[in-house]
Amino acid sequence: MPPETSNDKPTLRANGTTALPIHSEIPESEVSQTVDLKKAQKVHANEPPEKKASTARGKSQMGEASSKDPNSNDTRMSSLSKFVSERNELFNELKRKRDAEVLSKDHPVIQVVLDLGFDKNGLLRPEMPVAAKAWESTPGSFLRHLDKKISSDVVVAKVDGKELWDLDRPLERDCRVSYIPFSSPEGRNVFWHSSAHVLGEAAECYYGCLLSHGPPVEQGFFYDMAIEGGQVVKESDWSPLESKAAKFFKEKQTFDRLHVSIPDLKKMFGYSKYKMYYIENLLPSEGSTVYRCGSLVDLCLGPHIQNTSKIKAFQIMKNSSCYFRGDKNDDSLQRIYGVAFPDKKQMTEHKQFLEEAAKRDHRRIGIEQELFFFNDVSPGSTFLLPHGTRIFNALQKLLRSEYLKRGYSEVQSPNMYDSDLWKKSGHWQHYSEDMFVLDVEKKKWALKPMNCPGHCIMFGHRERSYRELPIRMADFGVLHRNEASGALNGMTRVRKFQQDDTHIFCTQDQITEEIEGLFDFLKCIYGLFGFPFRLKLSTRPEKFLGHIETWDIAEGKLKDALNSFTASGGGQWELNEGDGAFYGPKIDITISDALRRDWQCATIQLDFQLPQNFELEYMTAEVGAKAKTAATDEAPTDGSTARPKMLGPGRARPVMVHRAIVGSFERFMAILTEHFGGKWPFWISPRQILVIPVMAGVNDYVEEVQRLFKAQKMYVDIDLSGNTMPKKIRTGQLQQYNFIFVVGAQEKESRSVNIRNRDDPETQAKGELVPLEEAIGKLKALKKERRLINAI
Repeated sequence: MPPETSNDKPTLRANGTTALPIHSEIPESEVSQTVDLKKAQKVHANEPPEKKASTARGKSQMGEASSKDPNSNDTRMSSLSKFVSERNELFNELKRKRDAEVLSKDHPVIQVVLDLGFDKNGLLRPEMPVAAKAWESTPGSFLRHLDKKISSDVVVAKVDGKELWDLDRPLERDCRVSYIPFSSPEGRNVFWHSSAHVLGEAAECYYGCLLSHGPPVEQGFFYDMAIEGGQVVKESDWSPLESKAAKFFKEKQTFDRLHVSIPDLKKMFGYSKYKMYYIENLLPSEGSTVYRCGSLVDLCLGPHIQNTSKIKAFQIMKNSSCYFRGDKNDDSLQRIYGVAFPDKKQMTEHKQFLEEAAKRDHRRIGIEQELFFFNDVSPGSTFLLPHGTRIFNALQKLLRSEYLKRGYSEVQSPNMYDSDLWKKSGHWQHYSEDMFVLDVEKKKWALKPMNCPGHCIMFGHRERSYRELPIRMADFGVLHRNEASGALNGMTRVRKFQQDDTHIFCTQDQITEEIEGLFDFLKCIYGLFGFPFRLKLSTRPEKFLGHIETWDIAEGKLKDALNSFTASGGGQWELNEGDGAFYGPKIDITISDALRRDWQCATIQLDFQLPQNFELEYMTAEVGAKAKTAATDEAPTDGSTARPKMLGPGRARPVMVHRAIVGSFERFMAILTEHFGGKWPFWISPRQILVIPVMAGVNDYVEEVQRLFKAQKMYVDIDLSGNTMPKKIRTGQLQQYNFIFVVGAQEKESRSVNIRNRDDPETQAKGELVPLEEAIGKLKALKKERRLINAI
């Protein structure tokens, strides 16, 4: 499945746990009825009488708490609603029982090895065995063995390279322990998640509100809440909330973890319909963990930082309204965004980063340079203007030229399919809510959100031979995904898009070579834009289709390709165990832009399931021999009892490789806009040359220059307006033309042009005089070679 598959609905992680949804923000153009807390603190019909009474008390107490002045100086606990106190008392009771159980366990000696990673020179540090006891020793207790420069930056531990682990959570078995710093994406997420809990604690104390959900996000964190009486968060609330948070930091509040059963979770959070929704719909039957931080007890998978004193800088950035569950028909909640750091200097740097990011915002540049716009007549669909279309076409031309070199065949497939196709592929069961569904002639149809099922139909429409493989199908077709309205975000999150979608059908023996070819493709494309990239291999999840032996073979081939890439100077790759797709392992590729932000555009996914669902096969060279299969046939994913037909002698199933490099063109254009800050390289620039006359008497020469460069398929504009020459030049500079030709009598007579280079300040006062034919030749070479530097 292509990379833009994320949405705001609940998702099930590979380990069987559930990721709670990120609620969609409410667009300013929409108005929704605010939540009634008396309804939010609902009494469930199936609750026993004593539980109903307890919840009813919670309702009354919520009203009492909210009637208090939120700015009062009462102590924190006395200002809390009684239902919060009852929740916390239950946590304390269960925690005491759990601590007693752990204390009564045997604490045998276990073998723990510290993996200290790489030093500043990129050399692997030696492993360090340490003495440890089960249910007693914690990863945090071993930090004393580390250099202080290393230990001071540690946020969380990782056990056996798989599971993030609280530093103060006792280890349970023999294991390898590594440490994750704040500087890593995983470390930042944990740090910001813990900071969100502090924000939630401050909000619960300040407003007496019902908390919903508080995750880390790309640039910090947020918390959603329902406030009594439809009260909204005001900017004047930010300072008091920050003051409360600062107090909690000084208190060094620990993050205490506890696993709680579903019945006890319902007792603990029965006062809130939001928490009850998560408990009843998203959690596994065996229950889940909660964390206590100060007066806040919250549903949470964790892990967290050791204590709140680690947070040295904390700031609320904005607030907004949002929909619970991302559903505009559900409650309107209040959302508060914040950011935090373990160092005040990092906060200063972050603010500088935000200023630069605002200057580069693709939505602002898109309007200024007339590249695209959006309109409410089709939310989430880009209106690509002529100059934006020039960039789009240049990207497609680049990919088509590479497809020709690399043996790809471009195809076109239908835009709408019968629901039977989606049921056969398995997407209807797992993805239908994210599809645009239509009723046509008494049947269900859907606009395609991805190309893979259609490409399976194309592969299987006739007999195939092993001699044809690999088949590399490329498709630039229009795709539609029903993203929540609040999740739409410029061109980075849209409903209608196109992408460089390709599916490779190959034999198992061809996997390594195909993957190596894709790595070379990545280097070629990303290198043109100056994007460094990282590779991460995600392996077999707990819930998977196929046989372990097949997975092991596939993962081994991917590792071989990755190791070969590293050996050739491609950089280290990362192992992400257990996070593969249910149908096959995958490699995620992350690029870094000029602001050092990470973006995932490319993905390489092996798929054993779709070839089976569509009964794809090819004739092998082993006629009459026992068939080889890329994946052992399993029951179909649509829940039916029908099984794919068995392969006959001399037949085999292909392996299917899903791959995208730029991903959606719209999203990639947004990334490029911000990466270059609107200063496009010449070959992809929508405004390459502007020709300005010094006097009206040379207008004919200006028009001739335009014709000559247009004949070389360059974008050339002329300014024959009545504006002064300095104003014309300034206008051209603001529009980010790569080169401005200033032409006067001298240039006309000598058939030359005076060239001002956008990126060379020395040419701005007076450009370089270049013969016309020489200028054409140099700019043709600059365009053809797709150079990143704007120089001739």
